[in-house]
Amino acid sequence: MAARRVIIVGPSYPLRGGGMATFNERLAYAFQEAGDEVEIVTFSLQYPSFLFPGKSQYSEEPAPEGLRIKVLLNSVNPVSWWRTGNYIYKQQPDLVIFRYWLPFMGPAFGTIARLIRRNRHSRILAITDNVVPHEKRPGDVPLTKYFLSACHGFITLSRAVLQDLKKFEPHKPSLYLPHPLYDNFGAAEPKAVACAALNLDPSYNYILFFGFIRAYKGLDLLLQAMAEPALRQRPDIKLIVAGEFYEEDAPYQQLIADLHLQDRLVLHTDFIPNAAVRHYFSAADLVVQPYRHATQSGVTQVAYHFDKPMVVTNVGGLAELVPDGEVGYVVAPDPKEIAAAVTRFYTWNQGETFNQNIQTYKKKFSWDYFVKAVWELAGKR
Repeated sequence: MAARRVIIVGPSYPLRGGGMATFNERLAYAFQEAGDEVEIVTFSLQYPSFLFPGKSQYSEEPAPEGLRIKVLLNSVNPVSWWRTGNYIYKQQPDLVIFRYWLPFMGPAFGTIARLIRRNRHSRILAITDNVVPHEKRPGDVPLTKYFLSACHGFITLSRAVLQDLKKFEPHKPSLYLPHPLYDNFGAAEPKAVACAALNLDPSYNYILFFGFIRAYKGLDLLLQAMAEPALRQRPDIKLIVAGEFYEEDAPYQQLIADLHLQDRLVLHTDFIPNAAVRHYFSAADLVVQPYRHATQSGVTQVAYHFDKPMVVTNVGGLAELVPDGEVGYVVAPDPKEIAAAVTRFYTWNQGETFNQNIQTYKKKFSWDYFVKAVWELAGKR
């Protein structure tokens, strides 16, 4: 039987890793493992420089091995939309998957999808990280509608996004699929080895905030939690902040100074390359996601891969993947509650119990299951 052909449209190398590029590349490997032919079509320009909040959009790491990646799409150049759409149209793939996360991409993706549909063969699905964006702007709704109306079906990574999606497309096939494990960052390593790689003192207990820093992710809440009496009395606990600022860092630096936290923090606020991810998770005892609001977070699935318990806030889809009291804690986005959960974890020595539960729970998040479910959805009309 001829191999099925798949094209994934979205961030990938040579753009810097980040959650979506890493996901798209790992998904491509999963399709290949299932015997499918896969190509990723990615951006020559994802954002104009004045819209990009980080330091660089492009990776300094080597290209992922064994993947076909075509750099073709410029998000602000309609000529490239037509070029991309016509290229995929002519390839006649059985399945096209768009990775949709921001209304800004609606015009490009919507136009490309419409051009592909002319071949009357390709099924077009979207993995919708967000339907309603975290930071709302005028025009979000029509831009989102323009793209969604061009798709045949949808996958969401949280039930909250599925509910948002139904408001736009109540009748098309759609499916909630939990985010699979990020198992492409290598194996865990002993804490002492990880601390040596990061130049950290292994005698401390470390909690970890990981990922790009934006207001909705609630780093300020976690900093305030570190100053709560419950944690202030535990100088053996330090917070690692590992991730690039995607907004001004001055308010955070001022908060750190006001709360006198300089000696309680490890700030690694440059972009974290994929090769270094395992050091941070292996050095930490506990991963904290203090989000103010969220849909889902790939950080959860990195934590599961490295068998790390979590503290997450009860917003969006975070609590769906972290059973409270079994693999971590679910708390309100409140500094006192966050501090109490972190303190409870160490006082009750729950690391080993949570770790044993994680071994069982994370088996649900396989890439093989994800790919099979995607093909089943693609066959629905």
